[in-house]
Amino acid sequence: MRKVFYTLAAAMLLAACKKDKVSMPDFQVHTSSLTYKVGDTVKFIFTGNPDNISFFSGEPGRNYEFRKRTSAANDLRIEFGSWVQFGVIYPNLQLLVSNNYNGKATAADIQAATWTDISSRAKFSTGADNTPSGLLSLKEFARPQKDSAMVYVAFRYTDTKKTQGQNRWVIRTFSATNVSDDGVVTPLAVMATGGWQQVDFKNPAAVWSITTAQLLMFGGNATADDNEDWVISKGFNPWQIAPDAGAGLKNVSGVMNEYAYVYKKPGTYKVVFDASNVRYNGEKRLTREVTLTITP
Repeated sequence: MRKVFYTLAAAMLLAACKKDKVSMPDFQVHTSSLTYKVGDTVKFIFTGNPDNISFFSGEPGRNYEFRKRTSAANDLRIEFGSWVQFGVIYPNLQLLVSNNYNGKATAADIQAATWTDISSRAKFSTGADNTPSGLLSLKEFARPQKDSAMVYVAFRYTDTKKTQGQNRWVIRTFSATNVSDDGVVTPLAVMATGGWQQVDFKNPAAVWSITTAQLLMFGGNATADDNEDWVISKGFNPWQIAPDAGAGLKNVSGVMNEYAYVYKKPGTYKVVFDASNVRYNGEKRLTREVTLTITP
């Protein structure tokens, strides 16, 4: 009797394992054409019903082959808005860049680094509030990836004791982004996340004021001593890039027979649908590809 019981139990366990076994998704994709015009609605027709479907359109930031990419050759770009007031307005604010600064906020460490003055590339305020600097490329400062070198941005304020008083400078806005060769934009920082540090060289009574909203430097009135102060961003990795991501179209709770999409730019796009079946004891997945030509 006991032998029969164990035999039945084994059979039930085997049946349960077969029932819970993860199967390969049954999934196919086709379109009525492989060529469309910009603005056309492309309908992808599905057969089968996998648990999950993700869609990679083939556009920048949506390429399946780059879904695990975290580094690439980029163009590091910055822009900012500035405002100057008071005193005799003259160019006493500089924009500098370094790729060998060690990030330690001391005068000695700043002096030990190599800084390139790129002030002439930017537009600074001459009295108007929030004057846009224009978009500035720092690509030339990217060292080889193996060096792991960061790029730092600094604003250097200098002014002298004079009867008219010293200038008040405000950096209203700031942004840093990486743009890859294939057009993926990776945000690196805005004003609030710039990791700013100020370092005083002359006249500790007047230093940069740093908030999440702005950077402010006011040297003082006619009695204020000569001043020099730096405010420096955190280091930016010029090789950093956000991995491409697909759009989740369905999960196990739904059924999807088709998907419509519109391309806004001409080009050849490798479209990938990532389909998967997922259970508590594992998953199985497959991809289906469609190459589309989008004409003007």
